[in-house]
Amino acid sequence: MIGLVMFVVALGMLLFGFPVAFTFGGVALIFGVMAEGIDIFAFMPYRIQSIMENTVLMAVPLFIFMGIVLQRTKLAEQLLESMGKLFGGVRGGLAISTILVGALLAASTGVVGASVVAMGLISLPVMLKYRYEKSLACGTICASGTLGQIIPPSIILIILGDVLGIPVGDLFKAAVGPGVMLIGAYIIFILIYTWLRPSAAPALPFDPADGSKSRQVFTALKAIIPPLALMIVVLGSIFAGIATPTESSALGGVGALVLALIYGQFSWKMVFESAQETVKVTAMVFAILLGATAFSMAFTYTGGDALVEEWLLHLPGEKWGFLILSMLVILILGFFIDFVEISFIIVPILAPVAEAMGISMAWFAILIAMNLQTSFLTPPFGFSLFYLKGVAPPEVKTMDIYRGVMPYIVIQVLVVISIMAVPAFYGLN
Repeated sequence: MIGLVMFVVALGMLLFGFPVAFTFGGVALIFGVMAEGIDIFAFMPYRIQSIMENTVLMAVPLFIFMGIVLQRTKLAEQLLESMGKLFGGVRGGLAISTILVGALLAASTGVVGASVVAMGLISLPVMLKYRYEKSLACGTICASGTLGQIIPPSIILIILGDVLGIPVGDLFKAAVGPGVMLIGAYIIFILIYTWLRPSAAPALPFDPADGSKSRQVFTALKAIIPPLALMIVVLGSIFAGIATPTESSALGGVGALVLALIYGQFSWKMVFESAQETVKVTAMVFAILLGATAFSMAFTYTGGDALVEEWLLHLPGEKWGFLILSMLVILILGFFIDFVEISFIIVPILAPVAEAMGISMAWFAILIAMNLQTSFLTPPFGFSLFYLKGVAPPEVKTMDIYRGVMPYIVIQVLVVISIMAVPAFYGLN
């Protein structure tokens, strides 16, 4: 039972706010030495070397760099302004344009924090100015910002591909259908909600200063085409088999610098600061990975994985019982801990059981990715909630944000259920 005890201790320490990487590494060291002695970590240097030489994981810093560079090009600002004018005449149009811009930013940057902050600074004041319901405005911004978790190129899909041993290109293809479904569900919700409550999101009055409708369409296309072209180049090269995800991530980094030149935002200072920020984020991800590796070694050698596997294999309902329970566990853990920790600690425990039950690993990975996206929205520790609260005006209260994200959490759970119930519809069976 020592493996389960160390798991509970690690979760408890995380809830008390201890640093993730050091928590997993420290708990693994203490319990591993207690159970097996110091020799349990004899192979740890080789594990670290294999992580550092993993070409799949090389895509992580490169996609992070691409996202940070694009975030500094004022891309979100131009997209939101042009799309807001294009859809503003429709009831709920600003909210719909926020969802569409969030999808474009997700496909071109994949950085959740940058997307939420950018739209919180630009879109939220406009929606409040035109008397949008605060909870609807806040929920829409948070939900659209998290689309980077499921829409490729997504960091979580790269991590899951490595953890589950699935080609990342295959996961990117598999994620397109669920991502489009989620965007559509968000827009349908906004249309229905604003039809039932017209005062929640009134249409914007036409402003002649914005030019004719055709001029607005042209301006919107001018803002959309550059990031869309980058998305097509990056994802198209993977889907067509021309480049691996790692190679396409390098292509994306170069493409982001080209867009910075086009938008007039390129400078060596910007490149240095983007590289510096990339190193910080990447170091955090890999520190957690190293701590998780030590934890999984100790957990395995103390027999914890065998105990969990035996218990999961004998659940009532067999495959469906396992899927429902694993999705519930990931959803609940997402309320308290980050998607990176869940990917490196929980998923490796569940993966052998899923494989033993004959579950398609691509299907399982997309279910996990969609479920982990919800963790950005769920109170009390959803990161999107903190990002938005940090840039929201004083009249927006924390409860406005919490109320606003609730319908979107329900939508995400319903999409997860649909992926579980009819995988063939998404091409995942």
